[in-house]
Amino acid sequence: MIKLKRVYDDFDITDGLRILVDRLWPRGIRRDSRNIDLWFKEIAPSDELRKWFAHEPGKWMLFKKKYFKELESNKSLGKFLDIIKANSNVTFIFSAKDREHNNAVALLDFLKKKGYA
Repeated sequence: MIKLKRVYDDFDITDGLRILVDRLWPRGIRRDSRNIDLWFKEIAPSDELRKWFAHEPGKWMLFKKKYFKELESNKSLGKFLDIIKANSNVTFIFSAKDREHNNAVALLDFLKKKGYA
């Protein structure tokens, strides 16, 4: 099972493996925080795509299309999938304020469409 959670939300033991899926480390969170078990920035959108999107909901559908294309050719996707398969309970951690239009939501959508989640 894969869940989504904002890095600033309370830690919960039921979160399982907590994977930060953002390219940038979140502000105000210490690197030794127990809120993050693994930082897998390689799975995040490219800097160019992230900056272009800028969390503008009007760009959401095009962002997802571009991000999915990046994921298709991402050399780290296999390793990422191995980590997910090895853990029955995973939470994707993100820092965006918008809980509906962010890379973690898009990543989960991608994995569902591909049958990985």
